[in-house]
Amino acid sequence: MRFIGITGGIGAGKSELLNYIKKHYKCEVYMADEVAHLVKEPGTACFEKLVELLGEDVVGSGGRIDKAFMAEKIFADASLLQKVNDVLHPAVREFLLERLEAARRLGAVELFFVEAALLIEAGYGSLVDEMWYVYADEEVRRERLKRNRGYSEERIDNVIRSQLGEETFRKNCDFVIDNSGFLEESCRQIDRKLEAFTWQE
Repeated sequence: MRFIGITGGIGAGKSELLNYIKKHYKCEVYMADEVAHLVKEPGTACFEKLVELLGEDVVGSGGRIDKAFMAEKIFADASLLQKVNDVLHPAVREFLLERLEAARRLGAVELFFVEAALLIEAGYGSLVDEMWYVYADEEVRRERLKRNRGYSEERIDNVIRSQLGEETFRKNCDFVIDNSGFLEESCRQIDRKLEAFTWQE
């Protein structure tokens, strides 16, 4: 079984390509953002640590961590953001490695994917068998973010500025998918890369 990390800048189309992979290959796919929500559910060690760090006010009316309140609090304080990441990142990594081990034991899947914009910064390069970079031209990404997410130019500028540059992504990745054009062409690049693995209609 191959353990593959998928990364790339915002708006590159990582989720869309992973939906295609999920449909056509024997795999498990995890999005780090979704895992981050799972590991901070009530009753987890991560939940307790975050409440201790951010205060009881961070717990919303449903008993879960109020994402908007948490975001507001941590982005106003860079040191707090680092402390929250120091709680979340190890919990996400532990969750993923447990799932990876379970998948290896069961032997039902051939590929195990983890997607995140921050895989390189979080040190996943030493964990995965391969790191893939989903590339898209910056103008294409900007257009997608405005059309699909309603982002303003200022918000796009801020996010792009906060992420790794193309050169760093390419230097740290084993395989590049150019997703600047039509989805069909990007999927053909994936199929060529995964031709040794089982195809599912």
